[in-house]
Amino acid sequence: MYTLGMQPEQVSGMVQYFLQGLESEAKTTARVVSAVPDDKGDYRPHPNSRSAKELAWHIVFTDVWFLDGIHKGAFNFEGEPIPADIQTSADMVKWYETNVSEGIAKIRGMSADTLSETTDFFGMFKLPRGLYLGFLNNHMIHHRGQLSAYLRPMGAKVPSIYGPSGDEGMG
Repeated sequence: MYTLGMQPEQVSGMVQYFLQGLESEAKTTARVVSAVPDDKGDYRPHPNSRSAKELAWHIVFTDVWFLDGIHKGAFNFEGEPIPADIQTSADMVKWYETNVSEGIAKIRGMSADTLSETTDFFGMFKLPRGLYLGFLNNHMIHHRGQLSAYLRPMGAKVPSIYGPSGDEGMG
């Protein structure tokens, strides 16, 4: 198991850095999820792949799940079923924007001492709570890249992510 301890001031500085990046990345994630055509949510590039809707939900759900785990100081996974009231990409984006904003606000309200408390992640890591924001960021970017690669084969346009795409100028 990998364990890392840090001083509260160190963790607090890293958390502020991660949160600034997360706010920007969340806007990009919302644009990519909103680009998924509602009538193509079942698209999958391979039988072993998640469908576009499943992958989009995985991204938005786990972003919020990570924020919740950091806030609570415990990571518990009980599945990620898509709520019945989320039928469209717009529904998913609305849920995401609301819940990510609330999650970020909770993290911003935490003390440096609390953010530096060591928290277990399924027996694989024991890190200060705030450092799991880095996991969240990497996870989001990884799966968002997968989802963006689904878009053109579904007949959708790829939004600007870190610069212009073949379909959109600077975002």
